[in-house]
Formats: sequence, structure tokens, C-alpha cells
Amino acid sequence: MTLPARTARPFFGWHVVAATFLLAIFGWGVGFYGPPVFLYAVVARTGWPVTLVSAAVTVHFLFGAGVVAKLPRLYRRFGVPVVTVTGAVLLAVGILGWALAAQPSQLFLAALASGAGWVAMGAAAVNALIAPWFSLRRPADLGLAYNGASFGGVIFSPLWIALIAGIGFVPATLAIGGVMVVAVGVLSVLVFRHTPDSLGQTPDGGAHPRPHTVPETVARRSFLRDRKFLTLAAGMMLGLFAQIGLLAHLFSLLVPVLGEGMTGLAMGGATLAAILGRTLVGQMMPANADRRLVACASYGVQVIGSLMFIMAAGDADLWLFLGIALFGLGIGNATSLPPLIAQQEFSPAETARVVPLIVAIGQAGYAFAPATFGLLRPGDMAGAEALFLSAAAIQLAAIGCLVLGRGPRLRCPH
Repeated sequence: MTLPARTARPFFGWHVVAATFLLAIFGWGVGFYGPPVFLYAVVARTGWPVTLVSAAVTVHFLFGAGVVAKLPRLYRRFGVPVVTVTGAVLLAVGILGWALAAQPSQLFLAALASGAGWVAMGAAAVNALIAPWFSLRRPADLGLAYNGASFGGVIFSPLWIALIAGIGFVPATLAIGGVMVVAVGVLSVLVFRHTPDSLGQTPDGGAHPRPHTVPETVARRSFLRDRKFLTLAAGMMLGLFAQIGLLAHLFSLLVPVLGEGMTGLAMGGATLAAILGRTLVGQMMPANADRRLVACASYGVQVIGSLMFIMAAGDADLWLFLGIALFGLGIGNATSLPPLIAQQEFSPAETARVVPLIVAIGQAGYAFAPATFGLLRPGDMAGAEALFLSAAAIQLAAIGCLVLGRGPRLRCPH
């Protein structure tokens, strides 16, 4: 009697992409796009100075930077599911603290919790979840997963405003935080606990052999004197510094011009542009393209967008909406391109260390952006030339760093 042939298990990597997409929606929607709205809501509720609440946003991102550098170690010790669910719980508790804070000290404690939590659902986490499953296809599939970050902005920017205005700040954080914890828990149990080895699969669905693993002694080398690492980390940090600094204050600057509802839609439109920008890069960038130049082009578009805000001069005209669209086109690429540059320039084992390090350095730097840009911020949009010029200048500096790191490739793309 002949037994029927065993059916091969479908490639599980596609489930990982879909689950990571959903994770990124919550991670960025709550932990990245939430703080600019929280800044506005806390100031409106308490009357505290903008500079004080901006400093809490800085603590949110700065403390997260310290945690994200430890993510690989936390994954090894506790496992991806436990770390991811713990991050969601901390983020939910943190945003509730933003809504309840009656004293500045309570606000800063809330910022510590939210900052520690969101990085377990942020850029380094997305890369760590996708990387084991994809190698040749990583640019496109990492881009798909990162698009969840942009969808998070599309969904949550107007949603936060509507919920806070409709049911209040505290109920809004309870509702969103509760749904987030349940969703992330389900994803962790059903998807994130699996690895290619546990399912007997290979990257890209078995399309090619497993990549050669670099010995651990090589992967442990220091990158502090590596020109490519230093320029990549600096370029990512500067680009995100300009981006986060502008985004942290753009919402509250736009409200007097467009109104709360329209501002929420405008911020959602910026993230729709981010989806378009990231998708175009992920689908159209050739495998052998110089990814540093692609990142430079993305930052260049954001420079033009920053200048469009100045030309708008505080009016709700074409220049303002062009600025929102052009600036938005580069939002997603600022987080998704640096890991792809690292993949192109470092070995697989080194990339596993480089990505968390550049994300941590980037976040440690841009954590100071909300408070720094808060010092440049005027009372209204019409007088914000210094803020927008600073964003453009810092983005140009990011382009300079990426160009300085160009040179002979250390290795072929894997």
C-alpha cells in the first residue's frame, strides 16, 4: 500500500509579514503618532507650558532608546512573544498615565513606561521579526511590514482626536490600550513564537539556501571606528531628529489654521504619503542600487516639504498641503531604509547587531528633538520659519553623512 505524499507546509513568512504589519499599526499609532496629540491634549487639560510637556515627549523617546539597544538580549533571555506583549502592556499603562497625570512628575513617570513599551513594537522589533524569514526579498517585505507604521498614523492621528473629543482622554487611552494589548497577545501566541527553524523552513520560502553565518567572534567586533556604521547611524539620527522635531509640533501648529478635525485628517494624509513613498522604494529599488543615495533622495524630498511650510506663511493654501504631502513621502523611508543599508553593507551576523544599535542611537538623538524644536516654536504657524528652516538644515546634514559613508561595498547584498 502506497502512502500519500506529505504536503509541504505553506511558507509561514507571509503570516509573519501580516502580523508584523498589524503590530506596527499599534506601535507607531500609539507610541509614535500618539505623543504629538498627547502634547496638545495635556497642555489643553492642564495649562502646563509647552516646553514642559515637550520635555516629557523627549523622555518618552530617550528612555526608549536605552531599551531598544537591549532588545536582542531581551529576546534571547525571555523570547520574542514575552517581550512583545510586555511592551504592549507598558505602552498601554504609559498612555493612561499621560491622560491621568496631575503633576509633572507623574507625566514623566508615564513617559518612562510608554517609551519603554513602544520600542518593543517599533523599528528594531519589526526588523528583528522579519529578518529571519526573508533575505533576498527583505527590502520589499520589510517595506510591507513597515507600512503598518504609516497606516498607524493614518488611523490613529484622526482617531485620537475624535476619541479624546468624544469620550475624553482617559476613556480613549483605556479603549485603545486594551484593544492593543489583546491584539498583540494574540499575534504573539499565534505567530511571533514561531521561527524558520521551529517550522523547518528557510528564508524566502526555500528559494535559496540559508545564508552563511559569520562566526560570532566577527559579529562581536566594535563598530566605533567603522566609517560606514558611524555615517549610517549619524545620518539616521539627524534625519529622524528633523522629522520628529517637526512632527511633534506640527499638529498643534496646524490646529489654529485648519481646526482639530481637519488637522487630524491632514496628519493622516501625511502618513498616506509615507505609505506611498515607502512602497515605491520597496517595490522599485533595484537589488544592486546604492541605498544610501536612495535615502538621500528621500531626505531631499522632505527638505523641499519643509520649505513649502515656510512659503505657506500660516495660510491654508496649496503650499501648506504640498508641504504636508512632500514631507510625508519621506516619513516611512527614514526608518525602513537604514536597516536595508545595513543589510547591504554588513554581514548577516553583523547586521543583527548593527540595526538595533543604529535604531538606539537614532532614537537617543531624536529624543531631544521635541524639546529642542519647542524652543524654536512661536505662538502660531505664521512665525515658524526658524523651526522649518532648522528641519531643512538638519535633513541636509543627514544627506551629507550618508554621502560621506559611500565607498566600496564591504559585501554583496544577501
